[in-house]
Amino acid sequence: MNNFALTAISPLDGRYSDKLQGLRPLFSEFGLIRFRLIVEVRWLQMLVQQGELPELPRLSAHGQKILNDMIENFSEQDAARVKHIEAGINHDVKAIEYFIKEHISGNKELAQIAEFIHFGCTSEDINNLAYALMLNTARQQCLMPQLSELITELQTFAHEYAKQPMLSRTHGQPATPTTVGKEMANFIARLKRQMDLLVGTPILGKLNGASGNYNALATAYPNIDWQLLSKNFINKLGLTWNPYTTQIEPHDYMAELFAIVMRINTILLDFSRDMWAYIALNYFSQKAYNNEVGSSVMPHKINPIDFENAEGNLGLANALLGHMVEKLPISRWQRDLSDSTVLRNIGVALAHSTLAYLSLYRGLQKITPNLEVIQADLDNHWEILAEPVQTLMRRYGIEQPYEKLKALTRGRPVNKKLLHQFINEQPLPDEIKKQLLELKPESYLGYATDLAKRI
Repeated sequence: MNNFALTAISPLDGRYSDKLQGLRPLFSEFGLIRFRLIVEVRWLQMLVQQGELPELPRLSAHGQKILNDMIENFSEQDAARVKHIEAGINHDVKAIEYFIKEHISGNKELAQIAEFIHFGCTSEDINNLAYALMLNTARQQCLMPQLSELITELQTFAHEYAKQPMLSRTHGQPATPTTVGKEMANFIARLKRQMDLLVGTPILGKLNGASGNYNALATAYPNIDWQLLSKNFINKLGLTWNPYTTQIEPHDYMAELFAIVMRINTILLDFSRDMWAYIALNYFSQKAYNNEVGSSVMPHKINPIDFENAEGNLGLANALLGHMVEKLPISRWQRDLSDSTVLRNIGVALAHSTLAYLSLYRGLQKITPNLEVIQADLDNHWEILAEPVQTLMRRYGIEQPYEKLKALTRGRPVNKKLLHQFINEQPLPDEIKKQLLELKPESYLGYATDLAKRI
């Protein structure tokens, strides 16, 4: 760990920095500056390519290459130069414009069109598209791959233990059996539904000036359809055009996107707590690593730290995302700046989410079902078969079957002998008695195995 990591205030840049390398180029100050640069350069290229502005001749291949290289080769030194310019003028977006002008000043062809950098734009035209590109990239490169990897690991677990019986616990009490795989399948199904929503949520953008009406653009070139040009530009960036905005894109899509991430995190929070509890019951054993220490005083300890770490990070992530969902769609009149600091913390929220996903993936790789303990729990709870017995008694018209099973089983231990004695005393057809007498807690599974295999 370097000195910066040791002295960082946030654990994201300190303790956990090595786990978040993929997010740093996206959500850092460097990342925001680079995405702003992309928007500014692409807008200039769009204006040139239209061929409708007489003051803007077509660029040579060399001129286009200089612009493209500025994006492709953008470095930390370049970002530092932007920050130096910003320090002098006290405006972060204008600093990007000045940086580009400075960068192309040595090329006569580009220098002649320098005043068309940031043409007709307000700062928020650049900012909203930069954040949109940031989120779209993070969704494609970080969130989706990490969640897909976690779901794949869950599927492997579900399929491997699709047939492994396990006692259910409703209200914490012994209940109708399931399988280990089926319980994993439940979480997989929930996550897949949210993943579909995450993929399908459009990420919006706008480029329409200081109050959303293209005032400056329409005045400068009244014969150009700036709405269509703006739409084409935003679509070309891989985003969805929002035709109705004030100075700012209203962030409704962000609220939608973050609400989906919150639901994913809530499902995984539920999963983390379930796994913690199963480990506490000794249903799952954790791998022991010789070099690891579980407790500073108790040598025997192997703690479920991955699931605990995930729970903590998911809670932090959702606290931040919840505030963003509530705050970001609200802005006074045509613009206020209260969203700025909140937007800068998107990466913090998604970083805590990412840490949780990594912890859960790691935790799953460390556990295996403790088959002897699971079987012993099933063997000790024959009372769970009261459900199928009373159900078949209902089918064959025996009076008060539920009440009779309640009197036999509620609040008292029930073993195989006692239950079989009760079954033999009932006026049921012989083949039904045989069916019930052959039933065991581990074989009373319904469609659990098939459901786990099909996920």
